[in-house]
Amino acid sequence: MADTNQPTTGMTKRGFLKTCAVGAGALCLGREAGGATTPTGPGPAQIAQRGLIGMAPSPWYSALDNDRIRCELCPRLCELDEGRRGPCRVRGNRNGQCFTLVYGNPALVQMDPIERKPFFHMLPGTRSLSVSTAGCNLSCMFCEVWDMALVTPEDVHAYDLSPEDIIAQAREAGADSVSYAFGEPVVFIEYAMAIGALAKEAGLRSVVHTAGYIQPKPLDALCELVDAANIDLKGFDPDFYREVCGGELDPVLDTLKRLKKAGIHIELTNLIIPTLNDDMDDIRAMCAWIKDELGPGTPIHFSRFYPLYQLANLPPTPVSTLDEARETAFEAGLEYVYIANVTGHEGENTACPACNESIIKRLGFVVEEVHLSGGSCSHCGHEIPGIWA
Repeated sequence: MADTNQPTTGMTKRGFLKTCAVGAGALCLGREAGGATTPTGPGPAQIAQRGLIGMAPSPWYSALDNDRIRCELCPRLCELDEGRRGPCRVRGNRNGQCFTLVYGNPALVQMDPIERKPFFHMLPGTRSLSVSTAGCNLSCMFCEVWDMALVTPEDVHAYDLSPEDIIAQAREAGADSVSYAFGEPVVFIEYAMAIGALAKEAGLRSVVHTAGYIQPKPLDALCELVDAANIDLKGFDPDFYREVCGGELDPVLDTLKRLKKAGIHIELTNLIIPTLNDDMDDIRAMCAWIKDELGPGTPIHFSRFYPLYQLANLPPTPVSTLDEARETAFEAGLEYVYIANVTGHEGENTACPACNESIIKRLGFVVEEVHLSGGSCSHCGHEIPGIWA
């Protein structure tokens, strides 16, 4: 269990927009002083405010002696004294109960192509309303949105939007789904689940992009409301997870197996960082595990690292390394292997593993061609795993 009874301090913004990969600056909607506005919706646009705290009780905790609690949302199992928060910065002990402090206060609300999540086997070419709050229960040294995820809710500019407001925004904007993404959805699970229940009633899909660092009970509850999950499988070396990400590998693997058992559509993202998790033997072992435990039809996105945050001293991932990882995955028996953050790479496209003909052609997040018929290859009839309708 984690010893978490330490004061939570903010983090100074250090040129985030200058050091992000291309496109990451768009993730900062509403977090600059002066405030961007929310997307146009049925009500008046809002100016993002700093310091909002949206308290709501959490069911995932146990009461201990002397008003202490054990948060049971994630594998950290933080034990918290009265008035203290966990290292996620957004969950704490108030009067002997566990509360989320970001309910209804997203720091990000924006429309995106579903391909940006990334989901390549779900409703190609559709739009998704992305929602995220402050906070994360990991501490990755390569975090792309550290100024939202690795700070307290008091440190960000956020909106005051109920789950009903989010659904109204999604419908007004013509979204086909709501995405809990960019930050870490695990730490705002109560908010995500409330939105997800309303999304289901409204005929919208719910998708999540998460590190998957979560306990089984809350994960099972989330699975009842989510259609698809993209899991950041950050590496396949326990030491890498522990030293670079601030977590453990095994709980993430357990999450993946539970998602598979629950029938959730799964895609994976593996950010390859030079010198840290680019060992091809580890990548080969990871791909073999994916094939055996999740199935050869599980899509994986090998993503290019760009220097930022605490790893600004490292170079971008060589495209040759991504190509080698892709070839390694194919050799291990995976059928849908993609390259991310390299616009124009052939690894952005989907090919049928049976006839090798093009099924979906993409350029960045733009879908240029789709050759599917009822979820099957239009050329040979081979069934393609995913959510297509």
